[in-house]
Amino acid sequence: MQPTKSLAVARPVESLIRIIRGQKAILDTDLAVLYQVATGTLNQAVRRNADRFPEDFMFQLSIEETEGLRSQIVISNPGRGGRRYLPYAFTEHGVVMLSSVLKSPRAVRMNIFIARAFVRLRELVAGNKDLATRIETLERGHDRAALVIEILAEDIDRLASEVKLVKAGPPRSKRRIGFRPVNE
Repeated sequence: MQPTKSLAVARPVESLIRIIRGQKAILDTDLAVLYQVATGTLNQAVRRNADRFPEDFMFQLSIEETEGLRSQIVISNPGRGGRRYLPYAFTEHGVVMLSSVLKSPRAVRMNIFIARAFVRLRELVAGNKDLATRIETLERGHDRAALVIEILAEDIDRLASEVKLVKAGPPRSKRRIGFRPVNE
């Protein structure tokens, strides 16, 4: 159990879980590091057992998704000796299914560890739903208050303009300077 603990301290498994296509998933490269196998070996074992991995357990990323990940994390460029194939993403169920494909003791321990990380993440999200609801309520109240303040500010500006006009008084007619003929 020691390697699992040292790995958790070095990099929490929760940080490897990403939201891809609206699902929480872990990339094949990250799983290969956790299981201490080559990414190709992991993917080969999955391909040999393809019937165990339907679309909701595992899916291959598109080129656009891979490019998006390349800018967020370090994925080597294909032209420089990097990956030749698009990466796979494994959902929580796909990770659990990996334990039946990869039978090493390390893989079994890591599957349990990763499944618990998914559960912790789910609990964290569920615990924050109450907080998110409260924040949303506050924001709605803030929006109403901001609208009232905006209306009051417009009224104050209008009243200030009217007060300025009243203070100025009626416009005075200017007397002409100089000689005026009698008939004017």
